[in-house]
Amino acid sequence: MSSVSSNFIQNIITEDIANGKTKVLTRFPPEPNGYLHIGHAKSICLNFGLAMNNNGLCNLRFDDTNPAKEDDEYVQSIMNDVKWLGFTWNGEVKYASDYFDIFYKCAVELIKMGKAFVCDLSAEEMREYRGTLTEPGKDSPYRNRSIEENLDLFERMKNGEFPDGARVLRAKIDMSSPNMNMRDPVIYRIVHENHHRTGNKWCIYPMYDFAHPLEDAIEGITHSVCTLEFEDHRPIYDWCVDNLIDVMDFPYRPRQIEFARLELADTVTSKRKLKALVDEGVVDGWDDPRMPTISGLRRRGYTPEAIRDFCERIGVAKSNSTVDAAVLEYCLREDLNMNAPRAMVVLDPLKITITNYPEGQIEYLDAEINPNKPELGTYKIPFGREIYIEQEDFREEANKKFFRLKPGKEVRLKHAYIICCDEVIKDENGKVIELKCSYDPESKSGSGSEASARKVKGTLHWVEASNALDVEVRMFDKLFIPGCTEEFPKNVNRDSLKILTNCKAEPNLAQAKAGDKFQFLRMGYFCVDNRYSSEGHPVFNHTVSLKDSFKG
Repeated sequence: MSSVSSNFIQNIITEDIANGKTKVLTRFPPEPNGYLHIGHAKSICLNFGLAMNNNGLCNLRFDDTNPAKEDDEYVQSIMNDVKWLGFTWNGEVKYASDYFDIFYKCAVELIKMGKAFVCDLSAEEMREYRGTLTEPGKDSPYRNRSIEENLDLFERMKNGEFPDGARVLRAKIDMSSPNMNMRDPVIYRIVHENHHRTGNKWCIYPMYDFAHPLEDAIEGITHSVCTLEFEDHRPIYDWCVDNLIDVMDFPYRPRQIEFARLELADTVTSKRKLKALVDEGVVDGWDDPRMPTISGLRRRGYTPEAIRDFCERIGVAKSNSTVDAAVLEYCLREDLNMNAPRAMVVLDPLKITITNYPEGQIEYLDAEINPNKPELGTYKIPFGREIYIEQEDFREEANKKFFRLKPGKEVRLKHAYIICCDEVIKDENGKVIELKCSYDPESKSGSGSEASARKVKGTLHWVEASNALDVEVRMFDKLFIPGCTEEFPKNVNRDSLKILTNCKAEPNLAQAKAGDKFQFLRMGYFCVDNRYSSEGHPVFNHTVSLKDSFKG
């Protein structure tokens, strides 16, 4: 596994080490309120990669400070995603909820220092008092409560005496600050909800801007790497740490560093919107192969190697930008081309009868497993009198640039023989339902003494009919309509899934297991679905096409 290449964060760490830092400890701190998406993959690779690159460690810590939206299902999915991407976290999994007692003590200390107060303003009133980007805010009428009154009210908040929204604890900083985040931000609110780990022990919960810097300080994080939207929150991060580091005896003073998040073109990664797709049944779960979640990409057939390569290629920047999804697909093709075994599957079958091939005879031909890895050798595929080809590989009338099958013309069958179309059979509606062809017995493919040197321009994939495996193939389009200016959910592509139920596959594919990946010759890359497949009856998800629009 490659480590993170040089970037501005690595340069900061290198300088810190040169100036005497003896360790590097990073963290990946997801909130367990949904499944991770492709944007999180960049953060995972960066945080774990920086630790690996500098002989350090990386913590996995769940920011579970909002019990109304969090669930153990999300915790398990996130751990699975991090492991699947190839990373191992430092020690036991950590949780913000591990530190709830410490957070409470920190808040009490701020009250004792006169730097926090209990406020009774409603959310609407608080917005009015906050001011604007051009006008300073106004002090809350409760800002000058005595320390004793604040301590009493905060304890009563903890004891559950007040309903949700009745009171909050705010940091006492500066209502005239040009940074809106420093205008006496809320650091604790009342939430009467069952917590997935602490149950009903607490009914007050810290805000992220308060909990996050304290978590880092408690764990001794050296470099707290987060996305660019937290740049304006860095002053409150520093304020919390600086005011509490000595009184709480934190082991290390962490440093927050921001980088540009990953944005894929025509891809929506809002957890709220993705959850709505799941809840409304537009997709069949967070791991639906159309979803931009890591579990969805995994089920579709993406590999951890391809995603890590993608994150490495796009680099680490200080300003936001949008990356074309073709870059991710390019990385995937590079990996699958080298590692996926080949197979022949006909998605839209057209029957061919080879009239001069002996009836009832089946011969077994050699097919290469992967031309990029000749050491893997070959496997056997059956060939007989009746075969299937793709409907689109035949045209009754075609110009000179059409090198596939047409009446009176020859093509080669991959790994097999040259055939010529002699007769076209149609149904009562004029639809082509069968072709009568003849084959050249001396035109056999291969590398041995029996191989034919005769050349024709077109080569088709095919499947022998009597041994063909009936399979279902699920084809995907973009989940969100490219370039659509309508707001969610009107920008959702309701036709993003097409299920093909009449596909014909090599019989060898009956042994394919969930997660196995193949290149279907001339058709693209496909993966065995882990939900709808059963033993001997694989269902294939289309992973990515063979065509590549990005040049790396």
